[in-house]
Amino acid sequence: MHRRRASILLAATLLAAAGCSTGSRQPSTDAGGPTPTPVATPERSFGVPAGVAPERPFAVGVREITLNRGDRPLPVTIWYPGAGRAGGKPRRSAQAADGRFPVVVFSHGLSGLPADYAPMLRRWAAAGFVVAAPTYPNTNRRARSYNVLDVMNQPADASYVLTEVLALDSAAGDLFDGHLSTDRVAAAGHSAGGITTVGLFTAYRDERLDAGIVLAGSGLGVGTAFSGPAAPQLFVHGELDEVVSYADGRAAYEKVPWPKAMLSLPDGDHGRSLLRAGNPAFPIVVDTTTEFLRWSLYGDGAAKGRLTAGATRNGLAAFDNRL
Repeated sequence: MHRRRASILLAATLLAAAGCSTGSRQPSTDAGGPTPTPVATPERSFGVPAGVAPERPFAVGVREITLNRGDRPLPVTIWYPGAGRAGGKPRRSAQAADGRFPVVVFSHGLSGLPADYAPMLRRWAAAGFVVAAPTYPNTNRRARSYNVLDVMNQPADASYVLTEVLALDSAAGDLFDGHLSTDRVAAAGHSAGGITTVGLFTAYRDERLDAGIVLAGSGLGVGTAFSGPAAPQLFVHGELDEVVSYADGRAAYEKVPWPKAMLSLPDGDHGRSLLRAGNPAFPIVVDTTTEFLRWSLYGDGAAKGRLTAGATRNGLAAFDNRL
């Protein structure tokens, strides 16, 4: 499908909904979108060797960095394993815990902000992952120029953020100096951020990525021509999703040619089941995504073995496991 037509379909579909995240701002109906920017990524070897993920939870630190990809400002919130006793609120600019940790770049939904996803992203950080969440310039609820079509530029933004964050591992004196596993990286995102994530494995393939998590996303606008070396994928979708249909999410999932799994929530909607800590399904979503990351980025076979039982506990979800 021609990219321009795909962009129009993206706008028509997502503008018809109330929004992808917890924000209430209505997207602009501006039909003039930017030209998508293909992603150029360096070659690398693939495959995460067998290993063991951290057994104990970490304290969580949080920091913010400001990046710019040309004229596109990209403030990034980063949650990470911190030194000290686990539990409590994340500490700003806390010392990083000893060791090297895999990196996950996370993309928010339309009208969203990284903070909307903090309950889940903090859990990932406590489990031993550095989670970098950019605020995209034209799709967050505080944007001066809101344009849903700018989703098509977000895969390139995400790749840029990943490059800059990984570079901190060798930045003398930086908080992350010597603490990032630069060869163990994943992408994740919700709704339009899920589309962004699919794009990183299809039209805008970033071959540094070892795995992906798509929350209530689809291949709208970015296609489902998954390419490059195998990168396991986990899809999570509510069957009552009122914004991105379950059928669309399932269709993208079925096109994945690599090891994959799909967590389906029969009573799940677009956001509350996936994002709200008080929802009964939320612990299952958090635990399943965390175990998937422990397996796909640490190579922890025991975590993979726990996935099905954990995902289907209490009868709140179904789990199609093809990993």
